[in-house]
Order: sequence, then C-alpha cells, then structure tokens
Amino acid sequence: MEKKELHYIHSFADYVDQFIKLLIDYSPKLISAFIVLFVGLYIIRILNRLVRRIMVKRELDPTLSKFLADSLLWALRILLFVTFISKLGIETSSFVAILGAAGLAVGLSLQGSLSNFAGGMLIILFKPFRVGDTIEAQNVIGTVGEIQIFVTKLITGNNQTIFVPNGILSNGVITNYSLGKNRRANLLFNISYDTNIKKAKEIVMHVLENHPKVLKNPAPTVVVNLLTDSAIQLAIRPWSKNEDFIEMTSDVLEGCKDAFDTAGIAVQPFVKEASKE
Repeated sequence: MEKKELHYIHSFADYVDQFIKLLIDYSPKLISAFIVLFVGLYIIRILNRLVRRIMVKRELDPTLSKFLADSLLWALRILLFVTFISKLGIETSSFVAILGAAGLAVGLSLQGSLSNFAGGMLIILFKPFRVGDTIEAQNVIGTVGEIQIFVTKLITGNNQTIFVPNGILSNGVITNYSLGKNRRANLLFNISYDTNIKKAKEIVMHVLENHPKVLKNPAPTVVVNLLTDSAIQLAIRPWSKNEDFIEMTSDVLEGCKDAFDTAGIAVQPFVKEASKE
C-alpha cells in the first residue's frame, strides 16, 4: 500500500515538474501575447476617439459617424484577436478562412443594402446636396428632409414623402436647385403670326420690370424660341431668388396672359407635332 502511494506521489511530482517546465518554456510567448493584447487595446481606444473627433469636425451625419466608428472598432478588435492567438502559437489560417467565408456570405446576401450604404456614405462625404436643398433626381423633385444611411427622404411640393435608395441616387443625375442663390425660369408662350413680335416683347418686359421678385441683375430676357407651323413661340427668362421662384413663376405667367388679353394678342395652345416616320 505504501509503495502504491509513493508511486502516485512520484507520478504527481513528475506531472508538476513537467507543467512547470512547460510553463517556463511557454512563458515568453504568453507574456509577449498579453503585451500585444493590452497595447493593442490601448491603441484601438485612442484611434477610436481620434476617428470620432475627425467625424465631428467634418460634420458627418451622427448616425453614420457612430456606425463607421463602431465598425472600425470591431474590425480592429478582430484583427487584434487574430494577432493575439497567433502570438500564442495557435494556427490562425483556418480561423481567418472561416472569417473570410462568413464575410463573403454576408456581403452577397446584403449586396443591395451595401450598395445603398456606400451611396449614403458618398452623399454625406461629398455633399452633392444637404438637408433643406431642393433637388431633382430619379424623376422626383422635392426638398431633402433627411439623409439616412440607406435612403434619402424627399418632401414633394404636395407634401408627399418619398424615400429614394442612396445607391441609385448616388449613381444617377442629381439636379440641385439650391446650390446657387438665384434661379432662372424658362416660360413659353405661343402667340399668333399676326402679332407684332416687338410689341409682344415690350409687353412681356413691362410685366417683368414691374414685378418686385424678378431680379434686375441678372436681367430678364424675352426671345423668339421657335417658329412652329401655327404660332410664334416666345421664351421668357426671368431670374429670382430661390425662395421666390415658384411665386415669381406663377405671377409672371398670370401677368403676361392678362397683358396679352388687354393688348388683344391671342395666346395659341401648345400643339404636339406628329412624329415623322
């Protein structure tokens, strides 16, 4: 019995000695791995704060800023974790392959959403328009109510809310009516061939010069735009401030029609010409 107990004691002592020896041999890797871990966590924290400050200075959208900062934070943490286990001597090739396959699968399943997300980032970074601007895109005219990560919200003139995906919005043609302070209208009137063109232009210029919201500089113009089969087409081009554009356009159209009626000038209807085969 005593021999058996002595055998167990010697065996346990051998195991302890082997463990201590293994720990001593492995301790440099262990120490270096934990140094990399703690230093890496500290650097990631500093980088995260720096990125957030840069985004605040660039006046990026708060939702996008938080998303980008959090995405960068977790990407750096995953990279640090892979480096940490590599320092411990653990094979990382299989782990990296699994991460790559998972990332590819997620990317393929969210292809449309990622396109809209990338489009939203481009819009926020390069600012082709801002909240409050009036734009025309994807056959929609409206005021930008909100730029979200995946969609942009437009408010139309009749108070309808339209959500346009940022992917097609960033890749399409955008007309921003609010970038310039002033905006020019292009109004068309068809008048009879019996009309004295010079007199008609003088009547229109009188209306434009007496409207308070038609700018003097740039000066408005009235030109013959087209000679159709049935009428002379006049192009009336007044300028106004952006905020006065709709009211000015309506007033000028009404004023010119009343002035033509008073002068006995018949306004001709617009006739769509038949297409030539």
